[in-house]
Amino acid sequence: MARQSIFEMKFSKAYPLLVQKAEKKGRTKKEVDQIISWLTGYDMKTADTDVTYAEFFENAPAMNPRAALIKGSVCGVRVEEIEDPLLQKIRWLDKLVDELAKGKDLEKILR
Repeated sequence: MARQSIFEMKFSKAYPLLVQKAEKKGRTKKEVDQIISWLTGYDMKTADTDVTYAEFFENAPAMNPRAALIKGSVCGVRVEEIEDPLLQKIRWLDKLVDELAKGKDLEKILR
């Protein structure tokens, strides 16, 4: 049930949480937007965020082919081992924002 609810959650609800996670650690909304843009091809100034998380990723203008290089754990699960492609994309974004919040340089995050 929890897995299904993340797909149905509005991206407009998740986005401020991603920004908040970064800002708590001294990072910026602009950096989060750069990460989202790198991963999905969206321009966050014009992106429709009033869609579900699933729709946000399914309709991404240009998923970055280098996203497959994202490795590591989110909530104890290795992102490179996630079999569901949509869930993996969601966790890629989580992982990138986690790296940002932990102080990693943006240039290194955007592989």
